[in-house]
Amino acid sequence: MDFEYSTKTRDLLTRLTAFMDAHVYPNEKRYADEVRAGDRWQPVALIEELKTKARSQGLWNLFLPASEHGAGLTILEYAPLCETMGRVPWSPEVFNCSAPDTGNMETLERYASPEQKKQWLEPLLDGRIRSCFAMTEPGVASSDATNIQG
Repeated sequence: MDFEYSTKTRDLLTRLTAFMDAHVYPNEKRYADEVRAGDRWQPVALIEELKTKARSQGLWNLFLPASEHGAGLTILEYAPLCETMGRVPWSPEVFNCSAPDTGNMETLERYASPEQKKQWLEPLLDGRIRSCFAMTEPGVASSDATNIQG
Protein backbone atom coordinates (compact mmCIF):
# COMPACT_ATOMS: atom_id res chain seq x y z
CA MET A 1 0.00 0.00 0.00
CA ASP A 2 1.26 3.47 -0.92
CA PHE A 3 1.25 5.83 2.06
CA GLU A 4 2.76 8.81 0.25
CA TYR A 5 0.68 11.96 0.53
CA SER A 6 -1.14 13.06 -2.57
CA THR A 7 -0.25 16.40 -4.14
CA LYS A 8 -3.54 17.78 -2.86
CA THR A 9 -2.78 16.62 0.70
CA ARG A 10 0.77 18.00 0.60
CA ASP A 11 -0.56 21.38 -0.52
CA LEU A 12 -3.28 21.47 2.15
CA LEU A 13 -0.86 20.25 4.82
CA THR A 14 1.62 23.02 3.96
CA ARG A 15 -1.12 25.65 4.12
CA LEU A 16 -2.65 24.18 7.28
CA THR A 17 0.72 24.01 9.04
CA ALA A 18 1.43 27.64 8.13
CA PHE A 19 -1.99 28.64 9.47
CA MET A 20 -1.40 26.74 12.72
CA ASP A 21 2.03 28.38 13.11
CA ALA A 22 0.70 31.88 12.41
CA HIS A 23 -2.69 31.85 14.12
CA VAL A 24 -3.33 28.86 16.38
CA TYR A 25 -0.17 28.11 18.37
CA PRO A 26 0.50 31.78 19.22
CA ASN A 27 -3.06 32.11 20.55
CA GLU A 28 -3.27 29.17 22.94
CA LYS A 29 -3.02 31.44 25.99
CA ARG A 30 -5.57 33.88 24.57
CA TYR A 31 -7.98 31.01 24.00
CA ALA A 32 -7.59 29.78 27.58
CA ASP A 33 -8.06 33.31 28.92
CA GLU A 34 -11.21 33.87 26.82
CA VAL A 35 -12.71 30.55 27.91
CA ARG A 36 -11.95 31.26 31.56
CA ALA A 37 -13.48 34.76 31.41
CA GLY A 38 -16.34 34.07 29.01
CA ASP A 39 -19.81 32.61 28.93
CA ARG A 40 -19.53 28.88 28.32
CA TRP A 41 -22.66 28.97 26.16
CA GLN A 42 -21.36 31.62 23.78
CA PRO A 43 -18.79 31.19 20.99
CA VAL A 44 -15.21 32.09 21.85
CA ALA A 45 -14.27 35.32 20.05
CA LEU A 46 -10.87 33.97 18.97
CA ILE A 47 -12.46 30.91 17.35
CA GLU A 48 -14.89 33.10 15.42
CA GLU A 49 -12.03 35.33 14.19
CA LEU A 50 -9.93 32.37 13.11
CA LYS A 51 -12.87 30.64 11.38
CA THR A 52 -13.16 33.62 9.05
CA LYS A 53 -9.43 33.48 8.26
CA ALA A 54 -9.40 29.71 7.73
CA ARG A 55 -12.39 29.85 5.43
CA SER A 56 -10.85 32.66 3.36
CA GLN A 57 -7.71 30.53 2.94
CA GLY A 58 -9.62 27.48 1.70
CA LEU A 59 -9.03 25.53 4.92
CA TRP A 60 -12.72 24.85 5.56
CA ASN A 61 -14.80 21.65 5.79
CA LEU A 62 -11.72 19.62 4.91
CA PHE A 63 -13.26 16.45 6.36
CA LEU A 64 -16.19 16.12 3.96
CA PRO A 65 -15.41 13.44 1.35
CA ALA A 66 -17.03 13.12 -2.08
CA SER A 67 -18.97 16.35 -1.70
CA GLU A 68 -19.24 19.73 -3.35
CA HIS A 69 -19.13 21.23 0.16
CA GLY A 70 -15.82 19.78 1.31
CA ALA A 71 -12.28 19.19 0.13
CA GLY A 72 -13.18 15.83 -1.40
CA LEU A 73 -10.38 14.03 0.39
CA THR A 74 -10.21 10.34 1.11
CA ILE A 75 -9.70 9.25 4.71
CA LEU A 76 -6.05 8.56 3.92
CA GLU A 77 -5.65 12.08 2.51
CA TYR A 78 -7.47 13.70 5.43
CA ALA A 79 -5.58 11.82 8.18
CA PRO A 80 -2.40 13.98 8.23
CA LEU A 81 -4.53 17.14 8.26
CA CYS A 82 -6.53 15.76 11.16
CA GLU A 83 -3.32 14.91 12.98
CA THR A 84 -2.07 18.47 12.54
CA MET A 85 -5.34 20.04 13.69
CA GLY A 86 -5.43 17.68 16.67
CA ARG A 87 -2.24 19.10 18.12
CA VAL A 88 -4.36 21.82 19.73
CA PRO A 89 -7.63 20.47 21.13
CA TRP A 90 -9.75 23.44 20.05
CA SER A 91 -8.28 24.00 16.60
CA PRO A 92 -10.52 21.61 14.58
CA GLU A 93 -13.41 24.02 15.22
CA VAL A 94 -11.41 26.78 13.53
CA PHE A 95 -11.53 24.75 10.29
CA ASN A 96 -15.13 23.54 10.83
CA CYS A 97 -13.77 20.04 11.31
CA SER A 98 -14.73 19.25 14.91
CA ALA A 99 -16.77 16.39 16.25
CA PRO A 100 -19.62 15.77 16.45
CA ASP A 101 -20.31 18.32 13.71
CA THR A 102 -18.33 16.41 11.09
CA GLY A 103 -20.27 13.19 11.46
CA ASN A 104 -23.57 15.02 11.70
CA MET A 105 -22.82 17.00 8.54
CA GLU A 106 -21.90 13.82 6.66
CA THR A 107 -25.14 12.18 7.77
CA LEU A 108 -27.27 15.21 6.91
CA GLU A 109 -25.63 15.62 3.51
CA ARG A 110 -26.30 12.02 2.54
CA TYR A 111 -29.68 11.31 4.13
CA ALA A 112 -31.53 14.50 5.06
CA SER A 113 -34.50 15.89 3.19
CA PRO A 114 -34.05 19.19 1.33
CA GLU A 115 -35.88 20.95 4.17
CA GLN A 116 -33.61 19.41 6.81
CA LYS A 117 -30.53 20.35 4.79
CA LYS A 118 -31.72 23.95 4.57
CA GLN A 119 -32.46 24.13 8.30
CA TRP A 120 -29.48 22.19 9.71
CA LEU A 121 -26.82 21.31 7.14
CA GLU A 122 -26.33 24.75 5.61
CA PRO A 123 -25.73 26.53 8.95
CA LEU A 124 -23.40 23.70 10.05
CA LEU A 125 -21.41 23.89 6.81
CA ASP A 126 -21.15 27.66 7.29
CA GLY A 127 -19.98 27.28 10.89
CA ARG A 128 -22.90 29.37 12.18
CA ILE A 129 -24.18 26.65 14.51
CA ARG A 130 -22.79 23.63 16.34
CA SER A 131 -24.42 20.24 16.73
CA CYS A 132 -24.45 17.49 19.28
CA PHE A 133 -24.91 13.78 19.69
CA ALA A 134 -27.18 12.46 22.41
CA MET A 135 -28.21 8.94 23.14
CA THR A 136 -30.50 7.49 25.76
CA GLU A 137 -31.23 3.90 26.52
CA PRO A 138 -33.98 2.96 28.96
CA GLY A 139 -32.78 0.84 31.84
CA VAL A 140 -29.06 1.46 31.14
CA ALA A 141 -27.16 4.21 32.90
CA SER A 142 -24.64 5.12 30.20
CA SER A 143 -24.14 6.39 26.69
CA ASP A 144 -21.93 3.40 25.88
CA ALA A 145 -23.41 1.93 22.71
CA THR A 146 -22.33 -1.57 23.76
CA ASN A 147 -25.04 -1.41 26.44
CA ILE A 148 -27.89 -1.01 23.96
CA GLN A 149 -30.50 -3.66 24.50
CA GLY A 150 -33.03 -5.04 22.00
